[in-house]
Amino acid sequence: MRRKIPSTQALIAFESAARHQSFTKAAEELALTQSAICRQVAGLEDFLGIELFRRSRRGVKLTEAGLSYSRQVAIQLDAVERDALSMMSKHGTGRLELAVVPTFGTQWLLPRLKLFQALHPEVTVNLTNRTRPFLFANSDFDAALYFGDGDWSGTQTYFLMHEHSMPVCSPGLLAGRKVLNAADIAQMPLLQQTTRPYAWRHWFNSLDMSVPHDMAGPRYELFSMLAQAAIHDMGVALIPPFLIQRELAEGRLVIVKHHSFTSDRAYYLVIPERKVVSATLLVFRDWLTNEARTYRERERLT
Repeated sequence: MRRKIPSTQALIAFESAARHQSFTKAAEELALTQSAICRQVAGLEDFLGIELFRRSRRGVKLTEAGLSYSRQVAIQLDAVERDALSMMSKHGTGRLELAVVPTFGTQWLLPRLKLFQALHPEVTVNLTNRTRPFLFANSDFDAALYFGDGDWSGTQTYFLMHEHSMPVCSPGLLAGRKVLNAADIAQMPLLQQTTRPYAWRHWFNSLDMSVPHDMAGPRYELFSMLAQAAIHDMGVALIPPFLIQRELAEGRLVIVKHHSFTSDRAYYLVIPERKVVSATLLVFRDWLTNEARTYRERERLT
């Protein structure tokens, strides 16, 4: 069955005219005549059976329907352009689209990607933030780096590392002290991480403590937000030290008690089953799991 879709030329002319609120400026932008823009827009209006512009001696103005449609058309044309540029960039190279949990991607993966690119200059790795699992079938992602239990339907998962969070805060919040005991920490504002709502409870339980308000306190989705809140004296945060190495080295954050618990969740590389035979993905998988193994072994020695 033939799709009921207006011509691309008409949509481009309409989007430009709508953005400029002018047929003349649209003609200049698209290197067409004003009459050509008028014909394209009029043809689109006939196709839709809707008036998109009101014409007057002073110019044109979008109707309410025209304004709504122009927004939708702009979004779709942007998507088509992105897809075209994506296909053009893939010519002659390998490309990986990775969904990554933000702070891990920024603080752990990115500093190592230069090594991968040096070994495999033919592969381009693109990173996009995703904090929660999603359906690969509804996305363009080739793989994901996420924190969870390793159970992701329709995928193969590869263990990277556990997360060993420790309580940190700003030096100003310590009021001259260097360390705190768990009872002291329990009396301070506890900063919460949205995707790890039971983190403080597990940490206190690992010390055989029960703290009634262990899930109370402001919540932040990203570790980077949590770190900033702690830096600004808003409370104590549970953060893996490897995600805040710069803040610790510069003294903006300090570890107030060197105690962590091992969660049953961890960082994983996730590859949808339909893509596990991809040569590019296999190269990246082998490199990443080896980097994670080297990191784990080095951490055990320190």
